[in-house]
Amino acid sequence: MVFFTRLIVLLAAVLLNGCEQSDAPPLDQQLYVWQRQWTPAHEAALRDSRADFSTLRVLALQAFPQAGWSRARIDPALLKRDGRPLIAVVRLDGQLNGLDRDEITAQIQQMLSDWQGQGLTLSGVEIDHDAGNARLPAYREFLTHLRAVLPASVPLSITALPAWLDSSELPALLATVDSSVLQVHAVSDPRRGLFDPNQARQWARAWSRITSKPFYLALPAYGVALLPEAGGAPVVESEVPIERGGNRRELMADPLQLSKLGAELRADPPAHLAGLIWFRLPLANDRRAWSLTTLIAVARGDTLGSRLGLKLSARDGLYDISVGNPGNLDSAWPERLTLAVQGCEGADALAGYTLQQRPDLLTFTRLRDGRIPAGGQRAIGWARCAHIDQGGSNVHP
Repeated sequence: MVFFTRLIVLLAAVLLNGCEQSDAPPLDQQLYVWQRQWTPAHEAALRDSRADFSTLRVLALQAFPQAGWSRARIDPALLKRDGRPLIAVVRLDGQLNGLDRDEITAQIQQMLSDWQGQGLTLSGVEIDHDAGNARLPAYREFLTHLRAVLPASVPLSITALPAWLDSSELPALLATVDSSVLQVHAVSDPRRGLFDPNQARQWARAWSRITSKPFYLALPAYGVALLPEAGGAPVVESEVPIERGGNRRELMADPLQLSKLGAELRADPPAHLAGLIWFRLPLANDRRAWSLTTLIAVARGDTLGSRLGLKLSARDGLYDISVGNPGNLDSAWPERLTLAVQGCEGADALAGYTLQQRPDLLTFTRLRDGRIPAGGQRAIGWARCAHIDQGGSNVHP
C-alpha cells in the first residue's frame, strides 16, 4: 500500500511538472549604430559592447527630399573584425514626395554590393520610413517589390510607428516583411517628453495582438534638446549641433524608467517580442547619450546607482578639484560643493560653476546642467591653499 501511495505521488508530481510552462527565453539585446561619420571612438565602443549586445543595426543609407541620397561613412574593417551579425538600415525620410521603387531598389542593391565587396556579411536589411497612415498601401507595395528583389537569404525588417496601430492596412503591411521594430521613443510631440514607459508597454501589447511574426522594441538611451521656434513646434537638436541661439531644454531618457520596463518585459513578454534594440551606440564624446556603462547595466538588469565623491589632486599647494562618479548610473552635475579650507591664496571655478569664498570655506555652485558619466569625473575648479580638509568637505547632489 505504501508503494502504491508513493507511485501515485510521483505520477502526480510528473504531471504537474509537465503542465508548468518553461521560463521565457531571455530577450535579445541589440544596438543601433547611428553615426553618419565614424570616428576612432567607434573602436572602443564596439569592443566594450560586444559581450552584451548580440547584433548591430548600422545606419547605411539615407534619402531626404532636398538633400537626396547619402551614405554613412562606416569603417568596414572595424565591423568585419567585430564579427557580430550586421543589419544595414536604410532611412527613407517621411517627407519624401513618394517612393520611387526602382531608384530606391537600385541604391540599396548598390550599397549591399559595396558592403559585401568590403568583406561584410549582412544578416538583414531594415527600412526606416516614417510613412503616414494614408501612405501605408503604397509603402506595402514597395516592400513587396523589395522583398522579391532581395536575396531570400537576407531577411527584411521595417521600423514601425505606434500610429500605424490605427490603420486597417497594418496586418497586410507586416505580412510583407520578416520582422518589425516598433519605435516607442520620439514618436509624440517632443514637448510632452522623449519617452513614456506606460505608453510603450501598451503599444507593445497592442502590437503583439496584430503581428504573428517576431518584433522588437526600439528603446532610447539618449537625449535631445528643444530649441524655441516662434509660432510653431520647437526645433529638436540631437547628436548634430544646430547653430542657433536661445535656451535649450534638455530631455534625457531616464535609465531607471527603462530598467524597470526591461525587467517587466523580461518577466512577462508580449507575444512574439523577440528583443530590445537600443538607440544608440554611445561614443565617448557623445554628450547626448547614456554612457556605455549605464547602457550595459540597464540591458543586464543590474541595480543602478551613482556615488558622487570629491576628488582632490594636489601639487605644491595647488589643488585640482573634481567630482567622480564610480557608480554605474550617469549623474547630473552636483548642485553644490563645499570645501573646508585653510590658508587659501586663490581659487576659481571652471565653466559651469561659480565660486563663493570665505577664509574657511569654498562653495562651488552649479550654473547650468550637465552630466557626469558612470565611471567618469568632472573638473569643478582649483584652489591654492595650505590645507583642504577632504573629510570636512561635502558634495550636495
